[in-house]
Amino acid sequence: MDKYLTYSVVERKDPQNPEVAGKFYAQAQARGEAGIRELSQRIQQTCTVTRADVMAVLIALEDVVADSLANGEIVRLGELGSLQISLSSEGSLTKEDFHDGLIKKGKIIFRGGQTLVNTLNTLKYQKVEQKYKKEEEEEPLP
Repeated sequence: MDKYLTYSVVERKDPQNPEVAGKFYAQAQARGEAGIRELSQRIQQTCTVTRADVMAVLIALEDVVADSLANGEIVRLGELGSLQISLSSEGSLTKEDFHDGLIKKGKIIFRGGQTLVNTLNTLKYQKVEQKYKKEEEEEPLP
Protein backbone atom coordinates (compact mmCIF):
# COMPACT_ATOMS: atom_id res chain seq x y z
CA MET A 1 0.00 0.00 0.00
CA ASP A 2 1.38 3.38 -1.01
CA LYS A 3 1.79 6.03 1.65
CA TYR A 4 1.25 9.68 0.84
CA LEU A 5 2.54 12.77 2.59
CA THR A 6 -0.28 15.29 2.72
CA TYR A 7 0.33 18.92 1.90
CA SER A 8 -1.62 22.10 1.43
CA VAL A 9 -0.87 25.16 -0.66
CA VAL A 10 -0.20 28.39 1.24
CA GLU A 11 0.64 31.93 0.23
CA ARG A 12 3.89 33.38 1.52
CA LYS A 13 4.85 37.01 1.11
CA ASP A 14 8.36 38.33 0.84
CA PRO A 15 9.07 40.11 4.17
CA GLN A 16 11.32 42.54 2.27
CA ASN A 17 8.37 43.54 0.02
CA PRO A 18 5.14 42.96 1.99
CA GLU A 19 3.08 45.05 -0.45
CA VAL A 20 3.88 42.68 -3.34
CA ALA A 21 1.54 39.72 -3.83
CA GLY A 22 2.90 36.52 -2.37
CA LYS A 23 3.70 33.26 -4.09
CA PHE A 24 2.12 29.92 -3.31
CA TYR A 25 4.10 27.05 -1.85
CA ALA A 26 3.55 23.51 -0.58
CA GLN A 27 3.35 23.08 3.19
CA ALA A 28 3.40 19.60 4.75
CA GLN A 29 0.31 18.80 6.82
CA ALA A 30 0.69 16.54 9.84
CA ARG A 31 -1.88 13.78 10.23
CA GLY A 32 -1.21 13.33 13.91
CA GLU A 33 1.60 12.45 16.26
CA ALA A 34 3.47 9.27 17.10
CA GLY A 35 4.56 9.49 20.73
CA ILE A 36 6.86 7.16 22.61
CA ARG A 37 4.00 4.83 23.61
CA GLU A 38 2.77 4.56 20.02
CA LEU A 39 6.31 3.96 18.75
CA SER A 40 6.94 1.26 21.36
CA GLN A 41 3.67 -0.47 20.37
CA ARG A 42 4.65 -0.41 16.69
CA ILE A 43 8.17 -1.69 17.44
CA GLN A 44 6.76 -4.51 19.59
CA GLN A 45 4.67 -5.67 16.64
CA THR A 46 7.75 -6.05 14.43
CA CYS A 47 9.98 -8.05 16.78
CA THR A 48 9.98 -10.34 19.81
CA VAL A 49 10.65 -7.62 22.39
CA THR A 50 7.81 -6.61 24.71
CA ARG A 51 6.38 -3.08 24.71
CA ALA A 52 7.70 -2.54 28.25
CA ASP A 53 11.22 -3.48 27.15
CA VAL A 54 11.00 -1.18 24.13
CA MET A 55 9.76 1.67 26.36
CA ALA A 56 12.66 1.11 28.76
CA VAL A 57 15.19 1.27 25.92
CA LEU A 58 13.64 4.38 24.33
CA ILE A 59 13.51 6.22 27.66
CA ALA A 60 17.13 5.26 28.37
CA LEU A 61 18.03 6.43 24.84
CA GLU A 62 16.60 9.88 25.64
CA ASP A 63 18.82 10.14 28.72
CA VAL A 64 21.96 8.85 27.00
CA VAL A 65 21.50 11.13 23.96
CA ALA A 66 20.96 14.18 26.18
CA ASP A 67 24.05 13.33 28.24
CA SER A 68 26.17 12.72 25.13
CA LEU A 69 25.12 16.03 23.56
CA ALA A 70 25.87 17.85 26.83
CA ASN A 71 29.37 16.29 26.67
CA GLY A 72 29.86 17.79 23.20
CA GLU A 73 29.63 14.49 21.38
CA ILE A 74 28.01 13.90 18.00
CA VAL A 75 25.36 11.23 18.51
CA ARG A 76 25.17 8.83 15.56
CA LEU A 77 22.00 6.75 15.39
CA GLY A 78 23.07 4.43 12.59
CA GLU A 79 21.17 4.87 9.34
CA LEU A 80 18.58 7.02 11.13
CA GLY A 81 20.91 10.03 11.38
CA SER A 82 22.99 12.09 13.77
CA LEU A 83 22.50 14.81 16.37
CA GLN A 84 24.92 17.58 17.26
CA ILE A 85 24.77 20.86 19.19
CA SER A 86 25.34 24.13 17.34
CA LEU A 87 25.87 27.51 19.01
CA SER A 88 24.72 31.03 18.20
CA SER A 89 26.69 33.93 19.65
CA GLU A 90 27.53 37.58 19.33
CA GLY A 91 30.91 38.36 17.86
CA SER A 92 33.93 39.94 19.52
CA LEU A 93 36.63 42.06 17.91
CA THR A 94 39.40 39.71 18.98
CA LYS A 95 39.68 36.06 19.93
CA GLU A 96 40.94 37.08 23.38
CA ASP A 97 37.86 39.28 24.00
CA PHE A 98 35.44 36.43 23.41
CA HIS A 99 33.76 35.01 26.54
CA ASP A 100 30.91 32.59 27.09
CA GLY A 101 28.54 35.44 27.99
CA LEU A 102 28.44 36.18 24.25
CA ILE A 103 26.86 32.79 23.55
CA LYS A 104 23.14 33.40 23.07
CA LYS A 105 21.76 29.91 22.63
CA GLY A 106 22.44 26.41 21.52
CA LYS A 107 20.32 24.35 19.18
CA ILE A 108 20.28 20.73 18.20
CA ILE A 109 21.05 19.92 14.58
CA PHE A 110 19.63 16.68 13.20
CA ARG A 111 21.07 15.27 9.99
CA GLY A 112 19.01 12.48 8.49
CA GLY A 113 20.84 9.29 7.65
CA GLN A 114 20.42 7.03 4.62
CA THR A 115 17.17 5.47 5.85
CA LEU A 116 15.48 8.88 6.10
CA VAL A 117 17.08 10.16 2.88
CA ASN A 118 15.66 7.11 1.10
CA THR A 119 12.24 7.87 2.59
CA LEU A 120 12.41 11.44 1.27
CA ASN A 121 13.46 10.23 -2.17
CA THR A 122 10.47 7.89 -2.46
CA LEU A 123 7.70 10.13 -1.06
CA LYS A 124 4.40 10.47 -2.84
CA TYR A 125 2.21 13.49 -2.22
CA GLN A 126 -1.50 14.19 -1.75
CA LYS A 127 -2.94 17.71 -1.77
CA VAL A 128 -5.38 18.55 1.07
CA GLU A 129 -6.98 21.69 2.44
CA GLN A 130 -4.92 23.77 4.85
CA LYS A 131 -5.47 22.49 8.37
CA TYR A 132 -4.68 25.65 10.33
CA LYS A 133 -4.95 29.24 9.20
CA LYS A 134 -3.79 32.38 10.90
CA GLU A 135 -6.69 34.43 12.24
CA GLU A 136 -6.24 37.21 9.66
CA GLU A 137 -6.35 34.60 6.87
CA GLU A 138 -9.64 33.06 7.98
CA GLU A 139 -12.69 33.91 5.96
CA PRO A 140 -15.43 35.83 7.80
CA LEU A 141 -18.58 33.91 8.72
CA PRO A 142 -21.70 34.72 6.61
